[in-house]
Amino acid sequence: MTDQPRKRLYGRSQGHKLSPRQQQLVETLGETSSWPDDGALDPAALLPGFESCVLEIGFGAAEHLIGQAQRNSETGYLGIEPFLNGVAKALTGIEAHGLTNVRVKRADARDEIARMPDGAFDQIYLLFPDPWPKRRHAKRRFVQTETAAEFARLLKPGGRLRMATDVRVYADHALPILLETPGLSWTARQASDWRNNPADHIVTRYQSKHLGDINPVFFDFVKD
Repeated sequence: MTDQPRKRLYGRSQGHKLSPRQQQLVETLGETSSWPDDGALDPAALLPGFESCVLEIGFGAAEHLIGQAQRNSETGYLGIEPFLNGVAKALTGIEAHGLTNVRVKRADARDEIARMPDGAFDQIYLLFPDPWPKRRHAKRRFVQTETAAEFARLLKPGGRLRMATDVRVYADHALPILLETPGLSWTARQASDWRNNPADHIVTRYQSKHLGDINPVFFDFVKD
């Protein structure tokens, strides 16, 4: 919870032009669903009264985020996404389903999680992050030694981290880092544990397109 300089955000932050309705939601619901840019950030205070709190980093088109929030109305969800179009889709889902257990922000998640207290979450999702497949771009990948340590810090004891990718170079990059992170233990006992969709997983349109070079793998970790 320091005032460190904000990280450089790589890649585009907006795609196609928002529809008039999406733009209106960003300007209205986007304000009430977000949170301030500076200062300490307590997820429990943003989502008071919920039994548990979940973070999704880089929620893309928000299908997984909104779907999980619909399934689990007793759980509060925070979503962080740098892409404006993704935030607009999340807001559309929040409004369409009348969800009161979701807060979303357009931001670099590295900046936001640095402001959060220890043990803030019961679950963290990082699903199909930008792989930055070229070797010279490896430092741009979200999973690094520093961010993995933040995952461990942010999870409550017994809390869960799920990271998924369909790009081999990212899987080969991320898994060793997570395995070496103090406080995190891989839950897999057999190949099907990472090769099959988890029972509570929501398959998104992105995943269904099979754009990567491998079938999706799911790395589930638990906080010791």
